[in-house]
Amino acid sequence: MADGQMHDDGGRGIFSAEHEQFRATVARFVDDELVPHHHQWEKDEVVPREVWKRAGEVGILCPNVPEEYGGFGADWLYNVVVIEELAKKGITGPGFTVHSEMVAPYILAAGTEELKREVLPRMVSGECIGALGLTEPGAGSDVKEVRTRAVRDGDDYVLNGQKVYISNGQLADIMVCACKTDPAAGAKGVSLIAIDTHQPGFKRGRNLEKIGLKAQDTSEIFLEDARAQSWRLMGREGGGFGIMMGKLAQERLTQAVRSICVAEAALEWTVAYTAERKMFGQTLADFQNTQFVLAELSAEILSARTFTDWCIKRFLAGNLTGVEAAKVKLVVTNLHVKVVDQCLQFFGGYGYMTEYPIARAYIDARIVRIAGGAAEVMKQIIGRDLFGK
Repeated sequence: MADGQMHDDGGRGIFSAEHEQFRATVARFVDDELVPHHHQWEKDEVVPREVWKRAGEVGILCPNVPEEYGGFGADWLYNVVVIEELAKKGITGPGFTVHSEMVAPYILAAGTEELKREVLPRMVSGECIGALGLTEPGAGSDVKEVRTRAVRDGDDYVLNGQKVYISNGQLADIMVCACKTDPAAGAKGVSLIAIDTHQPGFKRGRNLEKIGLKAQDTSEIFLEDARAQSWRLMGREGGGFGIMMGKLAQERLTQAVRSICVAEAALEWTVAYTAERKMFGQTLADFQNTQFVLAELSAEILSARTFTDWCIKRFLAGNLTGVEAAKVKLVVTNLHVKVVDQCLQFFGGYGYMTEYPIARAYIDARIVRIAGGAAEVMKQIIGRDLFGK
């Protein structure tokens, strides 16, 4: 098969043979290095740093980072492969997606040359873990309301403020921080600065207890006269809001990619279980209710998969709009939550035990209608577009 030639990828028409070879590598890493330990990490509420370094060694961190910055220069479909393989096995602990699909894209798009060369090669290798510092106690989906202040002091910026719900917060070495360089300017006063976390002014709060995503460290962060050199400013002063709006489409598409994979996996588990589980002299699969519920979910999942793959193609071509990203996130994450809930019902009491994948999928699902922009915000974006507002 010639390089890059498309092959039978289950009818999706997206991945080449090379992508599928990479998928096999990622799948082995997930099965060998992540699955056996994930339950313990959920108890520990953090993933060891060594896992990140091993992930870097096999090339699954930031695979699309250009070679000049230490990456492989791969297309974004390689990133999609990683997202999918993690999602299929319910691996929510290692915050690879935040690192590769949120932090690295910001730095690539808006970082100075000095920042890119300083940070990106170490992010690819897993030596430097990235976090995104946007959310604050009083600012969530509406990022222009951030209150963290950055004041210029010679060649540095001095930052003071508080962040919350920061994924990778306990482990992060670099945090892209949203702050106000001009508090009176509203959205036009928001800037992005990449902070080195290994300094006295950067203080990590407690590792927050969550409903799900137990193995992923999520933290409060306190900035008390934290310093960042001027070359760590991303873009221009006051340009942070525009950068964030430009990158939210990728974050929302990433969530949709993950959610559709979880929905597909949950349906597969449920079909297999109901085909074997005996009740009243027949299998659960023999009941019309089972067939009807799973048939409807199967049709909805295929529809959402088709929409998601369409958005992936649009993104690769540079044509995915913010409204389209909001639509795919809204539709697929809502379906994700619906599927795991309805599928769990067929498992009965087993579905309530966390040793079963469906139970863990249910626990981890609720965040998807919040993270990356709440479902209500997605509706607002879509509604404004419909009415030209």
